[in-house]
Amino acid sequence: MGSSSSSYAPKTIYLDVDGKVQRVIFSRHCSPCDIKELLCSSSNIARNTAILLIDSEGALVSIDPSMPANTPNNINDFVFLSKEKEDMFQNVLSQVAEQFSRAFRINELKTEVTNRLAMLEKRVELEGLKVVEIEKCKNDLKKLRDEMTSRGGVRMNCNCKYSLKLSPRRDVPSYPKYTLSQETIETLKKPTFDVWHWEHNEMLSLLGFKTHLLCMMYGMIHLCNLQERLTMTDMCILMTAAVCHDLDHPGYNNTYQINARTELAVRYNDISPLENHHCAVAFQILSMPECNIFANVEPDSFKQIRQAIITLILATDMARHGEILDSFKQKVDSFDFTNEEHVKCLKMVLIKCCDISNEVRPTEVAEPWVDCLLEEYFMQSDREKTEGLPVAPFMDRDKVTKPTAQIGFIKFVLIPMFENVMKLFPQIEEIMVQPLRDSRDHYEELKQIDDAMSEVTRPRVVLDPLHCVETSRMSRKGSHP
Repeated sequence: MGSSSSSYAPKTIYLDVDGKVQRVIFSRHCSPCDIKELLCSSSNIARNTAILLIDSEGALVSIDPSMPANTPNNINDFVFLSKEKEDMFQNVLSQVAEQFSRAFRINELKTEVTNRLAMLEKRVELEGLKVVEIEKCKNDLKKLRDEMTSRGGVRMNCNCKYSLKLSPRRDVPSYPKYTLSQETIETLKKPTFDVWHWEHNEMLSLLGFKTHLLCMMYGMIHLCNLQERLTMTDMCILMTAAVCHDLDHPGYNNTYQINARTELAVRYNDISPLENHHCAVAFQILSMPECNIFANVEPDSFKQIRQAIITLILATDMARHGEILDSFKQKVDSFDFTNEEHVKCLKMVLIKCCDISNEVRPTEVAEPWVDCLLEEYFMQSDREKTEGLPVAPFMDRDKVTKPTAQIGFIKFVLIPMFENVMKLFPQIEEIMVQPLRDSRDHYEELKQIDDAMSEVTRPRVVLDPLHCVETSRMSRKGSHP
């Protein structure tokens, strides 16, 4: 009973408050906050004031139920911090917190984490949309496959990865259908088939799936009479490279691939990732028995043909434009068709010319393709902005216009290259070089119109005449002390 009653006995503390002795009695079961408020009340100070207790030996005493009792002869000093001291204390704490924040870059890390989370959310959203589109395409392909199979007689079981590739249908002119002669059909089955023996209408039907570069290469070979200056193997290399030069293009250029560290960029070590991919896809297709047009070529010859095709496709990387054109300039004045290096360089320049020769065609044919190309650029730049990647000015929809984009490309890339080829083949001036000059003039006229419209629509600032006079006087004083 004695120990129980002693545990509930109140505790007495004697305090020295400004020279006066104060006695404070509290229960041992009070909380530290209650005791602090009791001490403040006994000393007539605000409850939220910071206080300290110091014993007779000068040591701080913890304010809680377990603090030792004392006697009137052994009084604790009661010290409370003034508002200034409390503010100083809070200021010191704030400075310490700020120093910690600077040392560990807390705010910067928060911002960076927030930005990265936002970027990841956008990527997840984009990837989710891709998955939806892919599933939709798969369903559409399945429906198309079932529909074609139901119509009968259509072979759709090819294991080739690239056997079916659909693209949006565009409004194109309808050409008359040509019927192949039986002689052509039989000759096609032989490895000795010679394309130059057949008439143009038969060739048009044989082309079937036509690409711009292939048609341009076919026309350039005839225009420059290359079949009489190069070997038939060279002809085959040029035409095959023209067909394969953009296989499985994803719609985002090498700069994006490298900056975004895509699978293609990693696989090819940032070295012409797209062009290397086009080559790989081409020879994957050519390795299939039903697609191997080189099945009857000797292994040594095929090795040389393969290397030549790879060289031409890799030459279409615009990052190498200056290097290839400079090499051709050094050779063109003394060009030798019997020199392998000269011929190799010519073939590289030819495929480059055909690859970017859209502006050689009539404006009404070329300009819709310019619109398509710019839209592809804008889609890439929009994605680069979303992913926080560098954006090329000529791809930024906020900075480029069609006339400004085309004028620079025609003047500084196309015309210099075609004019150097014209030194070797003067006959291309009328058919190819002059249309380029006309196209340049066309876009320069469009730019002048755009500039004039911008000038008309630009808001004009009307100044006070007196202010203009005063400003003029001040400027004259400043220029003539």
